[in-house]
Amino acid sequence: MALLTHLLACTFGMGSWVAINGLWVELPLLVTVLPEQWDLPSYITIIIQMANVGPLFVTLMHHFRPGLLKEVAVIYVVVSIGVVACGLLAFLWSHTSHIAGRSHSTAFLVLTFFLALVDCTSSVTFLPFMMQLQPQYLTTFFIGEGLSGLIPALITLGQGSGISSCFNISHMVNITTGNETVETTIYQLETRYLPANFSTLVFFLLMTLMMLACLLSFFFLTRKPKVWELSQRQLFPSSIVLSSFDQLPDEGAGSRLSGRCPCPKDAKEPGDILPKKVFYPLAKLIFIYFLITWVSALTNGVLPSVQSYSCLPYGNTAYHLAATLSSMANPLACIVAMVLPNRSLTLLGILTTVGTGFGAYNMAIAVMSPCPLLQQSEWGDATIVLSWVLFTGTLSYVKVMAGVILRGRSHSALVLYGVVEQLGSLLGALVMFPLVNIYGFFKSADYCSLQCPA
Repeated sequence: MALLTHLLACTFGMGSWVAINGLWVELPLLVTVLPEQWDLPSYITIIIQMANVGPLFVTLMHHFRPGLLKEVAVIYVVVSIGVVACGLLAFLWSHTSHIAGRSHSTAFLVLTFFLALVDCTSSVTFLPFMMQLQPQYLTTFFIGEGLSGLIPALITLGQGSGISSCFNISHMVNITTGNETVETTIYQLETRYLPANFSTLVFFLLMTLMMLACLLSFFFLTRKPKVWELSQRQLFPSSIVLSSFDQLPDEGAGSRLSGRCPCPKDAKEPGDILPKKVFYPLAKLIFIYFLITWVSALTNGVLPSVQSYSCLPYGNTAYHLAATLSSMANPLACIVAMVLPNRSLTLLGILTTVGTGFGAYNMAIAVMSPCPLLQQSEWGDATIVLSWVLFTGTLSYVKVMAGVILRGRSHSALVLYGVVEQLGSLLGALVMFPLVNIYGFFKSADYCSLQCPA
């Protein structure tokens, strides 16, 4: 049963961000079709932040009307919305309309909002729900959350989305010199996109199936015994106040507490079911939440807005690999966190600094677009892909360990985790959207026809 619960928790976690992560890894194909082109990532980023009305509503309800909003009911509603929105996106993603004289992918952007509403709300509902299960399932949940990026990335690898080649195209032009007109052939390199192995329709239908799997997993998880039910049933036949478990110093504490009912020798220790609460000074708690806010701003708001500008100057293959492999780095970081957990705040601070350094490199390359460093070199391609992978991997580890630390405190600590995660994402997106879409700070160009100085 434990293995089955791990599988259910993993599948449930996978549904938390699978829809939006699917959009990110499909971007190399979407930017070649939708009218927003290279600006599409920044549109998606700001729409995701607009969807924070979902977690804001849930948080306010928890604060002003505690107990009124049932997490199980909210999760059923948001995941069902995700299933429907994914299904509609499969058929309507390419529909466009004219707004203010410009063509926009209206259906895609509207449905993206609903998918983002689902995923953002999951930040303040899925994690608190996991408090009802035994603590070892939380890391499994984070692995599933990482798989929400890995599985779509593997699908896009098989799809071969956004792969392009440069073709030498000839054009006949008339050149007039004085009274004489001469017909001349000129040659120009143009980008031609290779057909994908399967369509975007199939890709979004696969995302719909993953959301359905999340819904079914949640249904079965709600049928599992809650952690406090397990503790009362397995540890003691009589009802005992759960907070007293943290005060049990050794193996015989149970018999001394009850006075008449010794525990069986093979019974599980209280710590196996309810972990001891970890208390941190206020300054350290502020530091933890600052790390979450900073990491979320970089990974969910700032850098995703400019990924196309930092990768496409090196070609669509580099963009495809960076988007796909960086998504794979997330679950790998979760697995590392499970195998090699480390709650040292010093280490988390160092990893945040290292990850920020890789993010700064990615940002610098985006600023230099369309003529960044090492553009005509294979070292440039490898460096930008590796930088994106290490940026995502290091900061994902920090987020997972921050969640594990706060899991040992309380339900409200995890709710606040989700709040500051979305707050950081919002701040990052609000900073980047005007820079990309209003002030035109970042420049795009056709890779095959770039005219860059040697």
